[in-house]
Amino acid sequence: MSTVGIISLGCSKNLADSEVMAGCLLKAGYELAPSPDRADVILVNTCAFIAPAREEAAENILAACAHKAEGRCRFVVVAGCMPQRYRARLAEAFPEVDAFLGVDALDRLPALLDALRHRKAPPPDIPPGLPTRTFDKLIPALRLSGKSVAYVKIAEGCNHACAFCAIPQFRGRLRSRPPEAILAEARALLETGAREINLVAQDVTAYGKDRRGPGLAHLLRELDALEGDFWVRWLYGFHNHVTDDLLEAMAGARHILPYFDLPIQHCAPDILRAMRRADTIRAIETFPRRLRAAVPGATLRTTCMVGFPGETEDHFKALLDYVRAVRFDHLGAFVFSPEEGTPAADLPGLPDPETAERRRRELMETQRAITREIDRARVGQTTRALILAPHGEDGALARLPHQAPDVDGLTRIAHLPEGLAPGDFADVRVTGVRGYDLTARVRP
Repeated sequence: MSTVGIISLGCSKNLADSEVMAGCLLKAGYELAPSPDRADVILVNTCAFIAPAREEAAENILAACAHKAEGRCRFVVVAGCMPQRYRARLAEAFPEVDAFLGVDALDRLPALLDALRHRKAPPPDIPPGLPTRTFDKLIPALRLSGKSVAYVKIAEGCNHACAFCAIPQFRGRLRSRPPEAILAEARALLETGAREINLVAQDVTAYGKDRRGPGLAHLLRELDALEGDFWVRWLYGFHNHVTDDLLEAMAGARHILPYFDLPIQHCAPDILRAMRRADTIRAIETFPRRLRAAVPGATLRTTCMVGFPGETEDHFKALLDYVRAVRFDHLGAFVFSPEEGTPAADLPGLPDPETAERRRRELMETQRAITREIDRARVGQTTRALILAPHGEDGALARLPHQAPDVDGLTRIAHLPEGLAPGDFADVRVTGVRGYDLTARVRP
């Protein structure tokens, strides 16, 4: 059978989709190449959230097509958000691509490759309309994030109508997976060595609302009741959807990390109204204090957008003051990208690119100073760490409870004692700060 090399771009939710496709390929008898440049088929799973993500996708598609033109692979397939969002235009822009796969058709990848290999027409193109499916990953899916770390997508789509975001246009409305399917996947992951399970969705805090059934708090309690030594973290939600029941479920949990990933985008009321996030205004002032009071040791991460149409220097100063007052543990910032088909795309008052980028840098420099102070206060503390991988001569890379994958830095352990290996937990003492990373030693 042909070998397939997967290039997975974008967020962890896209990675979860890549794992579904990898599982479908393995079940159908295909092999996964150790790297895309050693594969018969290159699969590019794309992101289309903002312009930089699309540019990255285009670069990878062109590179894969060039690889094919040199005779080093047979086929190039493009999947995910880009073909789902730009059905017709993508085929015109990349005529060398052999087939496109939308987000509703992940399990049809083997049939598509079979058709290409036998010189038949691939299955029908992406149908019009919004996606309607979800995928339960007991395929079995291949874990692409390593043995000890796993991502579990608990819902697909989004019911919010943020003025700047096109995701509902190509990912569809909220579709929550049944709790029993998520629990079955979690059990399977734990049985195969997972020690950190990250729950992901476009809005994790909306989980279950479409089904009018149990919500996130109930799901966390069910996961927390599972046996074993593991962590559960949930990533990306709305701060105004954090209920008292959710806080209660997290405060008393054995396995649920006290980590809140809650992008606010901005704090100025008129900017939030223009963003069509007016329902978050009331919670802006109170949620950091409320969460920290309810959940001991809570870690707060947020994301902010600068350069939104109508943002003035006063608005930006208010955002800086808010960030200084709240003292988030972690913060990411990006510049507004006018997205085709969204209400914000044609709004007046767009700051020039230089101003927007200057604001992003200033916001990140402000947060960097805050994070450095918080991290310096961790020096001397003892906490639990998940060993991830060897590092250096006899050290290791690890993650602490306040460090989410890919976005919050890592912890470098100078010497890993004999008997500890990736996938193990260890008590460590923080010894220093190195940029956004920490250094630590395993306690005897």
